[in-house]
Order: sequence, then C-alpha cells, then structure tokens
Amino acid sequence: MALTSSAKYPQLAPRPVGKQIHHLYRDRLALFTNNGQYKEQSLLAKLYDGRLSGDPHVKLSVWSAPDLSRPTFKEATAKGNEYRKTKKGESFGPSWSTHWFKLQFTLPYEWIHKTRVELHWDSNSEAMVWTEDGKPLQGLTGGGERTEWIVPNEFRDYNKEHTIYCEMACNGMFGNPQGGDTIQPPDPDRYFQLSEADLVSVNLDARALYYDFWIIGDAAREFPEDSWEEHQALQICNEIMDRFIAGEGSRSCILDCREIAKRYVGNLVDSADVYKTDNDAIVNAIGNCHIDTCWLWPWAETKRKIARSWSNQCDLLDRYPEHRFVASQAQQFKWLEQLYPYVADRVKDHIKKGNFQTIGGSWVEHDTNMPSGESLVRQFLYGQRFFESRFGERCRTFWLPDTFGYSTQLPQLCRLAGMNRFFTQKLSWNNINKFPHTTFNWVSLDGSQVICHMAPCETYTAEAHFGDVKRSVTNHKSMDQDATSLLPFGKGDGGGGPTFGHLEKLRRCRGIADTVGLLPRVKIAESVDEFFDNLEEKAATGKTEFVTWYGELYLELHRGCYTTQANNKRNNRKSEVLLHDVEYLATLATIGEANGKSGYKYPKKALDGMWEDVLLCQFHDCLPGSALEMCYRDSDEAYARVFKTGQKLLQDALGALGFDDTLGGYRHQHDVALETLGWSRGYETRLRRETESWQAIRDPSETQATMDASHHSRLRDVSIHQTGNDVFVLENKQLKVEVTSGAITSLYDLQAKREIIPKGQKANQLVIFDDKPLYWQAWDVEVYHLNSRKELKASSSTTITEQSKERVAVSTMTKISDKSWIKTTISLSAANKNDDPSKASLVEIAAEVEWHETMKFLKVEFPTTIRNTEASYETQYGIIRRPTHYNTDWDMAKFEVICHKWADLSEHGYGVSILNESKYGFATAGSLMRLSLLRSPKAPDAHADMGRHHMSWGIMPHTGPLDERTIRAGYEFNYPMRVHKHPEPVVVENLMRAFKLTEDSSRSLVVDTVKRGEDDEDVSNGDMPAKKGRHVIVRVYDSLGGMSRGTIILEPVQVKKAWKCNLLEDELEEMKIGDEGLEIELRAFEVASYKLLLA
Repeated sequence: MALTSSAKYPQLAPRPVGKQIHHLYRDRLALFTNNGQYKEQSLLAKLYDGRLSGDPHVKLSVWSAPDLSRPTFKEATAKGNEYRKTKKGESFGPSWSTHWFKLQFTLPYEWIHKTRVELHWDSNSEAMVWTEDGKPLQGLTGGGERTEWIVPNEFRDYNKEHTIYCEMACNGMFGNPQGGDTIQPPDPDRYFQLSEADLVSVNLDARALYYDFWIIGDAAREFPEDSWEEHQALQICNEIMDRFIAGEGSRSCILDCREIAKRYVGNLVDSADVYKTDNDAIVNAIGNCHIDTCWLWPWAETKRKIARSWSNQCDLLDRYPEHRFVASQAQQFKWLEQLYPYVADRVKDHIKKGNFQTIGGSWVEHDTNMPSGESLVRQFLYGQRFFESRFGERCRTFWLPDTFGYSTQLPQLCRLAGMNRFFTQKLSWNNINKFPHTTFNWVSLDGSQVICHMAPCETYTAEAHFGDVKRSVTNHKSMDQDATSLLPFGKGDGGGGPTFGHLEKLRRCRGIADTVGLLPRVKIAESVDEFFDNLEEKAATGKTEFVTWYGELYLELHRGCYTTQANNKRNNRKSEVLLHDVEYLATLATIGEANGKSGYKYPKKALDGMWEDVLLCQFHDCLPGSALEMCYRDSDEAYARVFKTGQKLLQDALGALGFDDTLGGYRHQHDVALETLGWSRGYETRLRRETESWQAIRDPSETQATMDASHHSRLRDVSIHQTGNDVFVLENKQLKVEVTSGAITSLYDLQAKREIIPKGQKANQLVIFDDKPLYWQAWDVEVYHLNSRKELKASSSTTITEQSKERVAVSTMTKISDKSWIKTTISLSAANKNDDPSKASLVEIAAEVEWHETMKFLKVEFPTTIRNTEASYETQYGIIRRPTHYNTDWDMAKFEVICHKWADLSEHGYGVSILNESKYGFATAGSLMRLSLLRSPKAPDAHADMGRHHMSWGIMPHTGPLDERTIRAGYEFNYPMRVHKHPEPVVVENLMRAFKLTEDSSRSLVVDTVKRGEDDEDVSNGDMPAKKGRHVIVRVYDSLGGMSRGTIILEPVQVKKAWKCNLLEDELEEMKIGDEGLEIELRAFEVASYKLLLA
C-alpha cells in the first residue's frame, strides 16, 4: 500500500547542501564548554547569573596559626587571637601551615529568592567550612575543583550578617610536591593564593545542560564512528550549540537546549528516577574515597582529610537519594570519632540509613606482603571489632584497592575473619603481563577461597566518565562467566570522594543506555555487598562456575617496596617479635599464681595501643617505604612508643612470674632462658648479653639434674686459623668456611662431604646496582637494573674479632664510595657434638652500614651448587614457591620477590637456606640467591635510607629437603632468647611448658601465638560486652604443607573446655581434651585458632 503525505517533494533544489565534515563538527564541540578564547560566548559564561565579592557583602579576616600547628576550632577562635583584614589575591603559606578565615557575609534583597546561592572559595589548597559555633560542614579541594559550598536557607535572609569560618590548609590534595611532579619531595616554602571568595547565584539549568552536553559529547567522541549512535550524538550536540547561538544564551534557549539533549539522554536524568526503569544494569557504580592514611602528607593532615572528605559525602547523601558511599579503615573512623564528633555523628546517621557503608574489615588498608601472619590476623581482628562495636555489624567484603600485591594466605584469613569476598584493582598496574581475570575464585595455600573482583574500569578513583562506564565492559575479562562489574568512583588517594558532577554524569550515562543504547547500562549499586551477594549466589547454586587463581596475586610493579626505608621495616619486624613475647608472658602471668604475687592484670589497654600503632604503620604506603619523610618521623615516634611500652610490659610480666634481675651472689646460677617459641632450642642456648660473654643458660625444659649430668658431654668446639694472605678458615664439626678478603670462597659441609659454593665464585659477595626506575623511585626497581651489577671489594684486611670455644668471627671493612661503607662480621658457632639432626650449623653475618648513596641498590649474593627450577620463600603461615628461571614473561616478571624470615633453594637430598632478621626483598636466578639490603631513591623522601643501619643474615646448608629445621631456624634467628634471674626456677618451669606441643607432634606444626581472650571479664577494654570466664587463645599453623597432627600441652594449666574458633574468637566447634592435652589435626597450611576456657 503506498504511503501518502501532505508534504510535497520540491522539483527544484533550493540550495546546495554538503556533507558534514565529521571531524570538524566533532572538534567543534570543545568550544562550547572549555576555558579557551570563546569562554565568554560559551555555556560556561551562563553557569552563574550573579556574583558578590568583597565589601559590603563579603568581609574577610584571617588568623594565621603559629609555626606549623593545626589548631582546633576552639583554639583558632579563642578571644586572644587577632583576626586581621584580608582580601582575594593575597597568598598564604608556607607549606603545611594553617590559616583560619572569618567570612562575614550579607545577601542583598534581590538574592533572597535566588534558586541556588553558593560560596565559591578557592585558596588553591584544601580547606574546610565551619559554622560560627564550631560545626565542620564541608571540605573544599581548591585549584578549581570542589570549591562550592551551598548557602543554606537559614542563611538567606535579607540584610542580616552571617558568619562562617574557613580553615585553610597550606597543602594541595597531593601535598606540596616540587616542580609539578606529584611524587617529588615537598617544597617547604610553598604559598597559596586566595583566588576566589565570592557568593554566586547559580543557573541550575545551565549547569544541568553542561553535564548533558559533556556526556553526549563523550558519546560523539567515544562511540564507534561507524555506529548510528555516534552520529546521532554528534548531531544532537551541534544542534544544541546552534540553538544556543541563535538564542544568544538566554534562559529560554538554555531550556530549549535541554529539551534537545533529552532526545538522547531521556527525560529522567534530573532525578534518581532515571534508575527506576525495568532495565537490568550490569555496571554497578559505588562511591568511594580512597584516603591514604599517609603518603605525600603526614598523619596529622590525614585526620583533617577524613573530616573534609566524609562531610562532603554526608552532604551529597542528603542531596542525591541514589548515592551510596563506602569507607574502609577502622583507624580513620576512630580518628574522626576522637577529633570531629559532629562529622562522626553525621556519618553514623547515614550508616543507620544504609547509604554510608563500612567496608574492608581491617584496621587500615594495609600492605599484605610484609606484615607477619599474626599482624594480618590483627588487622582483621581490630578492624572487625571496631566496626561491630561502633556500628553493630562486621564487614563482609575485604576492600583493598591500592595495595602492592596480595599474599597467598589472604583468602584463608578472610574466611576466618568473616569475609567471603575480596575487591581490588591494583593488578591492572602490571607493567609486564596483563592479569587474565576480572571475577574469579582466589584460592589460598590451604584451599580456602574467596570471590575476587577486580574492577574492569581499572581504577578505584573513576571520574564517572562515559569512558569509565564503557571500559567496565570492554576491559571485562570474565564475560563468559558473568558480565557484571563494580565501578568505584570518586576523588581519591588524597581524599575527597565523589562530587555532585560524578553523580550527574552517571545519571546521564544511564539515560543514554536506556534511550539510545550501545553504552552499558549503569546503576548506583545498593551496596558492594549486594553486588557480591549476587556473585556468591551464582557460585553457590552452580549457575556460574568461576575460574580459579591459586596462590599469590603478584603485582608486577613496585618491587622496590620490599626494600625501601629499611629501618622502618626493621622496626616492623622487631615490633611483631616484641608483641608476640609480651602477649605470651603476660598470658602466663595472669594464669600462674605460684609466685605468690597477686594483682597482676593482663595489660589489654596497653597492648591494644601497641598493636594499633604497629597496624597503622603497616599502611600500604608506610611499611612499603613509599611515603614522604614526614611520615617516617611519625612512624618512628609510633615505634618508639611501642618499644618503650613493650619493654615495660615485659618487665611487669616477668615480675609477676617471680623473676628478679636484681638477685646476686649465689643466686646468680639461677639464670633462666625464656623460651617464647613453641619448641625447646635445646639444653644450651647461646646468647650474648651486653656485658657478658657467650655462656650456657638454663632452659626451663631441662631439669637441673639433667644439665649437671650431661654438662661435660656437651662441650663444643669451633676453630679459626689464617691460611694465606687475607684468607681465614672457620671450622666446626659440620662446616668449614673459607673467607678470602671478606667474601666466602668455600663453604664445605663436612658431614655431607659437599661444597656449596661453585669453584671460583664468592658467597656473601656485596654487589651494588644502578637503580633508576621508569618513574616511581621509592616504589620500583626495573629488571634492567641487573645489567649494572658491580662487585664491591674489601677496602681493608680481614681481622679476627672473636675467638672462643663457642664462637669465632672475622670482620672486614668495605668502602662503597667516598661517603658510604659497610663492615661485615662473619661468624661460626660451635656445632653440636651429639649430631642432633634437628640442628644445622649456621654461618651468621652481621653488618653495620653507613649509607649515603644516590639511586643505588645494595645487595648480597650467594652462588650455590644447588639446581632447581623453583625456590621456596617463607610467607605468612606458609611457603610459596617461585621460578628460578625466565622461561616466560610471567617468570621473568618475578625477578625480585618478597620473603619473610628465610628463602631456600633445595634439590633432592640437599639445600641452602638464607635467613634474615629484617629484610624482605629477595631473588633467586638459577643457582644464585640474592638478598636485597638497601636502596637510595630520592622521591618522595629525598633522604630515604640515608644514615646508619644494622642488619644480619645467615647461611644454613642442610642435608635433605626443606623442612622444619629451616622453619625453626628462621624463628630462632628473629626471636632472641631472654635470660633472667629467678630465685626458684622450678616455680615457673611447669607453667612455661603449657601451650607448647608434645614431642610426638608433627614437627611441621608451629604454635605462633598465645594470648588472652579479647572479651574476658578480667581483660575486656569495654568495646564489646565482656564474657564470663578466662580464656587463652592458641594459634597454630602447618608450616610445610601437609596434614599435621599434634597435641597442645595444657598442664599445669587447668582447662575446662576447648573450642576451635575463628580469628574473631567466635567458637566454631567444641574440641575434646585428651589425657596429654588438646589433640589437633590441621590440613596443609591451615591456620587454626583454639579457645581454651580456664578452670
């Protein structure tokens, strides 16, 4: 049937019409919204229809805080402070200083009924708006970003003066870097100009059109040019511009332009109704605000960033009903609670409403490579307990978007801390290989799994652009299993979080998806948990079988973080050791009353303070060494508190146990070695006191009679002699060590009759490398640095520095440069005459270093005669094996890896373990093992690692495979034996046997932690309801990767009941107590916690 039309097709062509030159009309779009030469004729000129500046409407005065102090509101507004007049254009500084402004403003009559009045404040630095009575309202970013504060209705009355305060911080969102390069050390003398302090009347229709045009313009730029959707977007944008020009930017033409825009974005974009369509969305946007607890600013500034950022979000949550915001890091909530109670109350109100959501379950967003296993446990324990105590709910999702790689045991620990899911995106930063999955099951060493999602937008600070939504599909690598994804948006690193602009853009992206199509449909997620609930339901019901990834999530970047800021890393290790010992001894002290003393109380409050300091310092820019110098002054102070408190707690616990180091005379013979590890180190323990020589010390596992009877049979010998020019031989019953000019040229196992060092090569060889990564100085070391290897040669003759029947040692000085040197001492102790197979001899090396290099990397090498395609490294609660070859890019990418107390290279029948007491970077290439010692980057800390260092490492050859000898040697190398005097050692002997394993237990089992129950009525800090009774928590793990059985000794402690529990100390199942103690069975690499109720 023919169509009929009233329109008549003309016979004659009225004029020529050409085809649009596509790229010209596309490039034209930028003229409508940029700050260029046509700004005054563009849409930008219509965003505001009035502006008030200066007297009489805006009066400014300022008080500058003394020095670099950060005074509270009360301190800043004290009567004695003199506020002087100031004006726009004045500059304030220097860097890190604080200036408080009083703004007194009055609105003229014609402004009373303006649609929207905002204060636009831009000091080109961060700032905070306060009410006259001291309520913090809104954070401001500066530099043209987030500069607006909406004047509330109660301030909009005619001819009445109102007062607010602006707290100006003399730092930008990313601190005070020099030369425009974000990671450079801060400029100490930077000044910031107050460029804007105006009241403005906002044209909300023009502002809405701005976002319409932005997103439609993105469609014209980013949709495929061969799609009708791209061409339609371009036509809509050009039509808007033409209408704007024709209407000369009038209010009516702006409304017309909006109507044109709605043909592309739909009619619902001005409210949350845009998300209420029946169409399913696959992109789940969620607001977040990543605030680095320290990075390019100190902790004190972080505390202000939290208040600024989260008050911003409370404002947006009030204005945008669809908005959902997540925040992690219990430490930040605690700071807010302590310092900004008004903001904290606003946050709590929104948490109750469900639109401000806690997430993560950890104390901070911590590094996961270097903290010990117990530190990872405490991150979860302290984090989850804080969230539960303040907000009545634990977190279900582990949120760690910016940490530099993820340890292989995290899935197990997450499950034990009540979290089944994990979110990150950091592996998108890999600089060699592309990680192949988006959503997958991540499996730990013991087989535990969590659902892991890595945002395909490949950022945690998305700007909610059209492209972010688009990349949530185009970058998605798990579309075969599930197409949904998270889109975390909001300003981050330095804080801030989502802006109103982000929310406006997302509305329009959804409008385009529903109206035009092609763009993935986005929604504001109800919560991250809801997103993961859907994934979990699909996995649990078998609807979707997600792919699996076993083992660590190794970040192919930031490998230098295993070494940078060596003293900070040493403090971390020593703090962990100290806390372990204090908790163990304090637990015994609360149990044992045999010493006749009473009144000792488990020091929960003090221990909490120590742990919170240590956990804070494990933040992912602090412990890895990627923060500026000010941060390490902060962490040094925190560690000093930890060590001071820890030493006092040790003395208190020892006193409660009856130890008294003031004893003298005949009682001197009652020295008792405190064995805080889960096994006996043997009947003799070598320990150097500050004022005494090496000596045999009584171990409580040995009776006095046994010691006396076997004393003479246990004498041991070690010798040293010079065999040539600067050549020395150190020898005991197991090892013969040849030292030539400070390096080990031969290491011979006398019992195995085997040479460990290849002929002509040198172990303990110091080497230095040029260390200039592509950009991230403190973070990165690139594979090409290996090409610059240079051996360091001794600058002095080797000398004998110790010679006794117990130990011998030689020392060598090596000049690194005109400014730097290292003194190494190689020592060998006597071997056990009884040939105890559980004890392998150890060559120990202690080093003192004066280090003043620039972009150099110091390492020590150990060539071996061992061949294996894999080396083994200690990780938290287990072992990780990595390639020693470069077969593939994935193998080569691991040219520098993380290890804890040891690394091992073994072949059938023999191996070598390298031990350390404060290092984390390691490499094994072929048969060469290499321990990383010191770096010298100059950004962001210009003085990183400069100065004096003390460190030690050890070489432990061993017959047979990697086994418990290496595990225990690593612990013993890090946990010094303490010797103290006791008038009656028998009083504590039996007590100190409790909570260790019986001799017939699997030797792969390690008792890692002994502590009191968190909520015991005699221990509780009050955060959670106290529980009746006294409990001891014993944490055990399998260290070698096989099913292990054992018995935890309980006697002489009386235990009524025992349960297996999770990391949060929830009881899981009751355990049977046997005649010898608590019988346990662990699967390979399982971490098991037991809760014992004392009688």
